[in-house]
Parts: sequence; C-alpha cells; structure tokens
Amino acid sequence: MRSFLAIFTLVVALSTGGTAWSRPDPALRVSTREEQRDLALTIYNGNLGLVKDTREVRLESGPSTVQFMDVAALIDPTSVHLKSLTDAAGLRVLEQNYEYDLLSGQKLMEKYVGRKVRLYQGNGSYLEATLLSTNGPVYDINGQIYMGHYGTVVLPALPENLVSKPTLVWLLRNATPAPQRIEASYLTGGITWKADYVMVLNAADDRADLSGWVTIDNKSGATYRDAALRLVAGDIHRAAELDRGRRAMELAAKAGGAEPRHDFVSEGFFEYHLYTLDGRTTIKDNQTKQLALMAANGVPVAKQLIYYGAPDYYRTHYGAPLSNQKVSVFIEVGNSQANNLGLPLPKGKVRVYKADRSGSQQFVGEDWIDHTPRDERVRIKMGEAFDVVGERTQKDWKKIGGGLYEVEWEISLRNHKKEDVTVTVVEPMPGDWEVLRSTHTAEKIEAHTLRYQVPVSKEGAAKITYRVRVRF
Repeated sequence: MRSFLAIFTLVVALSTGGTAWSRPDPALRVSTREEQRDLALTIYNGNLGLVKDTREVRLESGPSTVQFMDVAALIDPTSVHLKSLTDAAGLRVLEQNYEYDLLSGQKLMEKYVGRKVRLYQGNGSYLEATLLSTNGPVYDINGQIYMGHYGTVVLPALPENLVSKPTLVWLLRNATPAPQRIEASYLTGGITWKADYVMVLNAADDRADLSGWVTIDNKSGATYRDAALRLVAGDIHRAAELDRGRRAMELAAKAGGAEPRHDFVSEGFFEYHLYTLDGRTTIKDNQTKQLALMAANGVPVAKQLIYYGAPDYYRTHYGAPLSNQKVSVFIEVGNSQANNLGLPLPKGKVRVYKADRSGSQQFVGEDWIDHTPRDERVRIKMGEAFDVVGERTQKDWKKIGGGLYEVEWEISLRNHKKEDVTVTVVEPMPGDWEVLRSTHTAEKIEAHTLRYQVPVSKEGAAKITYRVRVRF
C-alpha cells in the first residue's frame, strides 16, 4: 500500500501534466548529512550536549538560503552559531531560523482547515470539499456538512513551514562562489552521560579490581555518526528558563576478533575535567551506549566497620539499653597512583562483587561516589554487618547546673565472626564537651566528634565506658 505522501505526489503529478514538484528556488541550498566532513560531540552531566557539525558546501555569491538538515530535535535555537572555516570574512549570517513544525498527516490536515481538498473514491473519481475541522474530520461538500466522509484526502500542495525533520535555516550573504567548509555549533538537550563502576574484592577484602564504564543515553532526536567524543565531568551552572524547558519536554515526548577497547584521556578543563575518547564512535538516536572509561587491578582497599552514635544521646535520660544498633560496613580506596589509580573519577555508582567459596561472583553492595580528584579518598558504603553488633547503655545522666550535664555511656561490641575485627566508634558530640574519663583512648577528630578504635577478638566482645561533661 502506498503511503499518503506517495499518493499525494502521484495525484499532483497527474493534475499538473507529469511534474510533481516545481523547481526549487535557485537561491535555496539544502545541506544534509551526506556533506558532513567532521562531527564533534561534547556531553555534559546535566542533560546537555554541544554539537559541532562541519560540512563542505558550495554557495553562490550574494544572498542565499541554506537549509541545514539532520540536526538534533531538542536543539536550543539561541545557542546556534555558524562560521566558515574556509572564508570567515566572506560569509555573513543575515538571519537564522529553526524549523521544528514537523510534517505529519495531522499537521497537513490542520494547515488546510478552511481550504479546498479532494476526496478520491475507490474508482478514481473525486469530490471537492472544504475541510472545516480535523476533529471528525468535518467537510463542506456542495453546501452540505459531512462528518468523516469516506475517501482518500489529497491536498493540492504542500503547506509552507512544514519540514520532514528539524532543520536550521540561514539567510546568508557569500562573497566568493567556491567550495568551503562551514561549521554549525549548537547546544541540545536530550543527551546525557554517567559513570558506572564495578569493583571485585579479593578473598581477604584488602585488594580489588576496579573498572569504570561510561553510559551515554541519547534521546536528542539525532544520530551522531563517527563522532569525536568528549565528556565533561563537573557541576556546570546553567541559567534556568522554564518556558524553554517545557518546550524541550514537549519535543522529547514527540520524539519518538576481540572487541575494541574504548579508553578516555583525562585533562583538567577550567574547573571541570574533560574526558576525550581515544578514537571515534557512533551514537544512534534513542540508543544507550556503554564505553570503557578505565580499568585498574590490584587496588589496595580497606574495609571499615563503623558504629555511629547521635547528638541526642546526651540530651535525654534513657532507662533501657539501646540494642540492635547496626554496625555499618564501608570500603575505602585511596585514589592515588601508588594504589594503581590516580585518575580523576567522575561521579557515579559503584557496584561491588566478591567470589563465594564456589568461585561465583556475588553482589555485596553499592553506593554513589561524587566527582573525586586524584589523591583523594573514596568511601563506599556496603551495608550493615551481620555478625558484628553493638549495644549502648546509659549508665548515668545528671544535670549539674543550668545547661550543664554529665553523661556516662557504656558501649558493648560483640563479634560473632571467626576472625578478629576492629570497630570504629564515632560519637557526635553536641555543645561544649569534655571527656572526664574513658576506658579507651579517645580521639577528638573534629570540634564535635569523638572517635574510638576498638579491637574485638573473634567470637568475643569488647566494652567502652566513658563519661563526658556537656554544656548546651
């Protein structure tokens, strides 16, 4: 079955003596992806891409109109910039437009409301009708109103301002009629990237293999073929424009041997980090693509068991022990060259695996990391310990004077594992505080934080008792 546009073209050809379309204006120049000579794509974390599309065209001298096709559907028209790489001084942009009123059967009908159309019957005959409404549709045929009259609707001509795909249109003035390269650059929404990491722990939990992947999600309405790809990691501020954001959402709703290893080269760029793909890649519209970001083996890691307190524990009298308090488990990594890393790590999710006794890898936890420069530390929360538990009992609570209290706590740590562990006890302290006595060495690591490092033997227990004076 021939499409609507095919029938429309055929009927117009027959009614005009064989030529379906009039000759294009000689001042009109259409540029498609076939003329593309280079394409560079920079993707940012915040649903934003920068496209630089270089094409080779021939423009006549004087004014001309250029339709620059095969661009993103979610383009920001105010960000468009055109320049000639061959003759920058000889090419002037007089006017630019972004055409996004896309061609469709519904759009065609809407453009012909109140105008004459033809309704072709199955035997080849037709009726002339005036389209009154697309809701039905409703026709006026010889003074009578018809609801949804049977027949193939044929329009006499293609309405203006309808394009088959989003198109940039420039009115240019060119000095020299010679081939030249022009570069169109613009920002587009609908494309973003994120980093994902996979960490595999060894049996002793002291080393790991770490691999990073870049995941690109392209819903911008364009395909980027053989593109030079760059990724920007960092928190870039953008001015909010609500109307444009709503327009972008509306367009997005309508848009419907060994494998090569892709590695990225990192460099500092302004106050961000730029990652450049070694080679080129194609990112199709409505495609999610993953590329290798980095890989490091034998990375030293430290497993930490941390038992957290709370500031409210010093303001209130507790009559019963606070039991079943969880001991949190973390993996800490130093992002240094000495640890086989030393790379700027974009923010992303880290998933951690470890082999069981049979050698099968099992998932043991995941966490988000923020943008992490080299020589900084990364802490990944794994979950809560099963065999190491904590309990705290308030042994004393006294009000000494106005806003002055003395509080004594006993913390019990029990280890049901068949190996010794060290538990870090972190106690957030409110107000002005002073430790009066303690069974273990106390560290004041911050103005309002007290810390203990408590060894707990295998299948054993340990207790900390300390008394603190607090002024609120």
